[in-house]
Amino acid sequence: MDGVRPEILPDELERIISIVRQHNRWRRLETINLIASENVMSPLAEAAYLTDMMHRYAEGKPRKRYYQGTKYVDDVEILLSELMKRLFRVEYVEPRAISGTIANATVFKVLADHGDKALIAPVQAGAHVSHTRYGILGGLGIEQIELPFDMETFNIDPDKAAKMIREMQPKLVTLGASVFLFPHPVKEISEAAREVGAKVVYDAAHVLGLIAGGKFQDPIREGADIVTSSTHKTFPGPQGGVIMTNSKDLYKAVSKVVFPVFVSNHHLHRLPATAVATLEMMHFGSEYAEQIVRNAKAFAEALAAEGFNVLGEHLGYTQSHQVVLDVRRHGGGAKAATLLEEANIITNKNLLPYDPPDAIKDPSGLRLGVQEMTRWGMREDDFRYIAKLMRRVVIDGEDPGRVRREVVEFRREYSRIHYTFDVDVDSLSDLKVPMLI
Repeated sequence: MDGVRPEILPDELERIISIVRQHNRWRRLETINLIASENVMSPLAEAAYLTDMMHRYAEGKPRKRYYQGTKYVDDVEILLSELMKRLFRVEYVEPRAISGTIANATVFKVLADHGDKALIAPVQAGAHVSHTRYGILGGLGIEQIELPFDMETFNIDPDKAAKMIREMQPKLVTLGASVFLFPHPVKEISEAAREVGAKVVYDAAHVLGLIAGGKFQDPIREGADIVTSSTHKTFPGPQGGVIMTNSKDLYKAVSKVVFPVFVSNHHLHRLPATAVATLEMMHFGSEYAEQIVRNAKAFAEALAAEGFNVLGEHLGYTQSHQVVLDVRRHGGGAKAATLLEEANIITNKNLLPYDPPDAIKDPSGLRLGVQEMTRWGMREDDFRYIAKLMRRVVIDGEDPGRVRREVVEFRREYSRIHYTFDVDVDSLSDLKVPMLI
C-alpha cells in the first residue's frame, strides 16, 4: 500500500482535519481569549517550532548525549541557555523541564525529602496545584503548610509568614501563584528562610514575561534561591519549562534530577522556538510588558465601572496581567464562564481566597488575563469595550449569541501578532511543517 493514495479519505481522517480547522479558526480568528495562562507564539517562533527536531531524541546534556545526531540540537540548547542567562541576569539556566510542573517537581525533589515541610501560598489564594498535597508536593511526600494570607493586601502576610518560617523550619518556601495580582514579599520571606536554612522557590510561570520586561519584580535579586517557570503565559514561547538560579550547587543538583528522574527526551522543538521568544523579549519585552500592565489596569477599572466586583480596588486592582472578579451575585464563576464562552469570550472560573476548597467546581470568581490579546495588538480602549461586552452577557443577561456576532466582528481587526521581528516567514518555509488552516 506504500505510495498508494486512496481516492476517498477515511471519514475519521476528514473528521480530524475538520476539528483542527474549526478549532484554529475559532480560537485564532473569532474569540477574545482572556485565559491568564495562555498566549500565542509569533509566526517566527512557530516556524522554529514546527521542525524536524520534534521527531528527535537528545537524552542528557549538550555534547554529552546518549544519542547521536544531536549536534544542531546541542547548538540551539546552548544558545537558548545563554540567551536566557542574559535576559534574566542569572548564572545558570536548565531548559530541559518540559513544563512548569516538571520544573517544580525537579526543584522540590532536590530541596526536600519525604516527610519534610514546605510552606506554600494558600490554595484558594492562587497556589498552583503542583505546589500542593494534591499535586507534585504530595506525590513526593512533602508536607504542605499554608502561609498566612492577608485579604487587605491580597497577598502573603510577610510578618506572619516570617514568624511561621522560624517556628516551622521548613526545607523550602514556595512563592508565586496562579492567581497573582501583586508581587510577593520575596525579600522578607527570603531573609527568614535563610535564618533556618530553608530555600525559597519562586514559581514565575504566570509573570515570567513581566519579569523579563522589568515590569513586575526581580525574584533572584530580591532573595529567591531558584526560579521555576513555564514558558508560555506572559512569556510568549511554546509550552515548556525552565529553571534558573545563581547557585552552582543547586544547578548541578537540579540537572542531575530533571534527567533522568522526570524527563527523558525534552521535546527538542521547544528549544529553537523558546530561543526566538527569548530574543523577542530581549528586544520588545519592556514595551510588551508595560502594555500588558496598562491594559490590565484599564480593564479592571472598566469592569468596575460596568458594575462588576473587581478584587483589589483599594490596591489599584492589579500590577500583573491578571484581573480577578467576584461574580457570586451573577450566578457564580461556572455560570459566568459558560455564558461568556457562548459569546466567544474565553475565561476561566477560579477559586477566590474566601472560597472553601470544595467549591472548585463552582467557585466565586473569574480569573482574566490580558497578555494574549495584548499580543494581538489590543490596547486600553479595546479592553474597555470588552468590559462592556462582558457586562451585557453576565450582568444584563443579554443573549450571548447576539453578543457573539459583535465579538467576531471586533476580533477581525486584530489578526497580526505584535512585539516580534518583521521577518518574511514565508521565506522560512523550508523550516516549517504546513499547518492546517
